Amino acid sequence: MKFKILFLATMCIFFTSAQAQRAGLKGGVNFTNLYVDDVDDENMKVGFNVGLFHRSDISNNFAIQPEFLFTQKGSEIQYSGFLGGSGKYRFNLNYLEVPVLAMAKIGSFNIHAGPYLGFLVGAKVKDIDDDGSVNDVESLDRDDFNTFDYGIAGGIGFDFPDGMLGLRYNYGFVEIGQSGVAGQATENSKNSALQLYLGFDF
Repeated sequence: MKFKILFLATMCIFFTSAQAQRAGLKGGVNFTNLYVDDVDDENMKVGFNVGLFHRSDISNNFAIQPEFLFTQKGSEIQYSGFLGGSGKYRFNLNYLEVPVLAMAKIGSFNIHAGPYLGFLVGAKVKDIDDDGSVNDVESLDRDDFNTFDYGIAGGIGFDFPDGMLGLRYNYGFVEIGQSGVAGQATENSKNSALQLYLGFDF
């Protein structure tokens, strides 16, 4: 039900503006981290983002751009004696996200910022031992994490005749883990992502 509401709200944003200037496909690379207490180290995880964008010009120098994206987040976290043993945990979190960005345009360049709402569609945690053995953490799955995430996004972009290129940073406001093992393993942690993307108009 919550996903249906998110999807319908996004489609309304995409299609209610008859004066849309640009719409298309975009995708790119995510460099993500979680900030977790009681661990020795944190490692950036590489994932991807892909989806749709729809830009409506309000004036020559200002626009609104909502997007509907599938995006991979998470982190690889080194531990020593954390939940027993030593090695690292790999958190793989997949979201459907809807950023709505206000965009200031300066010629072909733009600066954009705005809120985003995310819906967790999948979560998998792996335990990688020092010897390289990979084991799924069977006690942790999507139900152990908060279903919704929200935060703020901001970045810079460059427009070319049939597309765009940009760099954006997303910071979540919601702690990703719920109670139990997931809450202990991810205490106070929030999503953080640097995104490099390329888009093309329909």
